[in-house]
Amino acid sequence: MNKAIFFDRDGTIIEERGYISRLQQSEIFPFSAEAVRLMNENHFKAIVITNQSAIARGICTREQVETIHREISEMLAKQGAVIDRFYYCPFHTEGVIPAYRKKSEWRKPLPGMIFQAAADFHIDLSQSYMAGDDLVDIETGKNAGCKTVLVLTGKGRQVFEQLPGRDIRPDIISENLLTAVREIFK
Repeated sequence: MNKAIFFDRDGTIIEERGYISRLQQSEIFPFSAEAVRLMNENHFKAIVITNQSAIARGICTREQVETIHREISEMLAKQGAVIDRFYYCPFHTEGVIPAYRKKSEWRKPLPGMIFQAAADFHIDLSQSYMAGDDLVDIETGKNAGCKTVLVLTGKGRQVFEQLPGRDIRPDIISENLLTAVREIFK
C-alpha cells in the first residue's frame, strides 16, 4: 500500500485569491516545489484535493480549472516536483450551471475525492495526511481516516485563531506546507 499527503490548492500551494479562472490571478508559493519534492523523495503520493465551486457558479469552466492544474504541475515539475494527480469537485448545491448544481460526495468536507484517490493509487489512509488552510480540509482528512495538518498560509491564521472552542483539531499545525512536510518526515 502507498502513503499520501493530500493537500488543498488555494491557500496551501498557491496564494488564496478567491475564485480564479487563470493561474496568472494567483501565485505558486515559493516553498511549494520543495514541499512536493520532499513528498516524492519520501515515496508519498502528492495529491491535490480541492473544491472548485467556481465551475458550478459559472465563474470558470472545467477546462480553465484543468489548465490551471496543468500549469501548476508543469511549473513544479521544472523544479523536480511531481504532483501525482489533482482531484477537484466542480459541484455546489447553489450553483447557477444546472449540470453542476447538486450535492456531491466529492465536495469537502465529505471524503469522496480522498476515497477515489485511495482506490486509484492503493493508498493506506491511516498512514496518510490531509493538509490545508481551512477547517473543511481538516474535517475532510478526519472523515477519510487520515492524520491532518493545518497550515497557517491562506486562511490558516484566521482558522487557527478560531480553534479554541471548536470540536475539531488538526494533528499538526505548521507555518506552511514545507514546514509541515518536514515535520511529517522527521
